[in-house]
Amino acid sequence: MKILVTGGTGFTGAALVLRLLKSGHQVRSLDYQEGICFDELRKAGAELIIGSIADWHTVDRSMEGIEFVFHLAAAFRELNVPNKYYRDVNVGGTRNVMESAKKHHIKKVVYCSTQGVHGHINNPPGDENSPIAPEDYYQQTKYEGEVVVREYIKEGANATIIRPTAIYGPGDPGRFLMIFKRVKKGHFPMFGLGETFYHPVYIDNLVDAFVLTMKPDRGKGEVYIIADEEYLTIKTLVEKVGNAMNTPVKINHYPMLPVVIAGHIVEKVCKPFGITPPIFPRRVDWYRQNRAFKINRAKNDLGYNPKIGIDEGLRITAQWYREKGYL
Repeated sequence: MKILVTGGTGFTGAALVLRLLKSGHQVRSLDYQEGICFDELRKAGAELIIGSIADWHTVDRSMEGIEFVFHLAAAFRELNVPNKYYRDVNVGGTRNVMESAKKHHIKKVVYCSTQGVHGHINNPPGDENSPIAPEDYYQQTKYEGEVVVREYIKEGANATIIRPTAIYGPGDPGRFLMIFKRVKKGHFPMFGLGETFYHPVYIDNLVDAFVLTMKPDRGKGEVYIIADEEYLTIKTLVEKVGNAMNTPVKINHYPMLPVVIAGHIVEKVCKPFGITPPIFPRRVDWYRQNRAFKINRAKNDLGYNPKIGIDEGLRITAQWYREKGYL
């Protein structure tokens, strides 16, 4: 098939593009930046377009000749931008994708949302029916993107919504790298008891789920949490990262409240000056929000079966970080 992947040069998008190319598909990527995998994707045969999904004409040109769309592009970690930027990309951009897909008679669209639309899970594990309770502008606008997709589903569009948990693995120079770097020092600052649940998904497991949605009638009109088989406490996660690196790590515990207050203050102080805050509410939430889910629906409907467990996934990730010079 001729497939469009928006956000195709990002961490998740690049992994998906490479898998699709390996499977013999023709793949076009639309992303607003080249990303660290740009040359690898080009050499592998991907057609690469640099542009924003917030621009209708760019999206519509990218949709020409396409049969299937994976919509992964999103405003995610941009901190020094107005809230309107998140809305323009995550909501307006999604509307552009869905409207152009309708115009070009695309067979199916798969929209990548986030577990974050559920916010804190009060009685873990949660599932796709857990309350919608986004706690920041990214999560809010990703859910509003889901609402847009559902509008088109009601009009007859064939679409599936995927809500991944915390994605990690080779190719990600971001969130998990911070954990690895702190563990490498031999001590890890833990605000609170470290008993909060965290639910990762290894990148290859997530790509498996995306591929499973490619059959036209599989997951039509549905939403799925995609995660690894097991969730764990953040304290256990830190310990397992230490094991993956063969590094003993001492976990130092500190009170939670001061860092929560500091996160809000520092973000508000830095934002008017365009400075990236060293600590902000979304980063603090890692210490205090339960994220744990059942994946029964994805297993039953899609045939999803996460193959890579946390210990193997962390070991492979640690090796990649070392090879690329991040550690």
